Amino acid sequence: MGDDHDKLLPVANVGRIMKLILPPTAKISKEAKETVQECASEFLSFVTGEASDKCQKENRKTVNGDDICWALGSLGFDEYSQAIVRYLHKYRESEKERAAASFSSSATLVSNHIISPSELTSHVEKGESSHRNRL
Repeated sequence: MGDDHDKLLPVANVGRIMKLILPPTAKISKEAKETVQECASEFLSFVTGEASDKCQKENRKTVNGDDICWALGSLGFDEYSQAIVRYLHKYRESEKERAAASFSSSATLVSNHIISPSELTSHVEKGESSHRNRL
């Protein structure tokens, strides 16, 4: 049972998500949370497995958002697939905007000589998301 339990989503997170749709005074039984936990975990495993199979056939090791969208459609969850495709598009757009804003902010700091270009390059190479820690 311990190994199977490790494959489930955290019940506290499931409970929090369930509460979002309910009135504030509503209560959710432990049994209801655990049932949804098992169903949601199984659904995610099912979809991810389909996406993983596709990646293996294509000799890829990384499952990405497009693979999940494809798997949803392939398994007959077309409405979910369409919604996830829209979400993924919006998410990627926001990430591009965030990256552009971050780059613009870094370029401004470099041009104002707060940090040198070599310091900025050093931070990027190290994978540091913020150079303010050194200021």
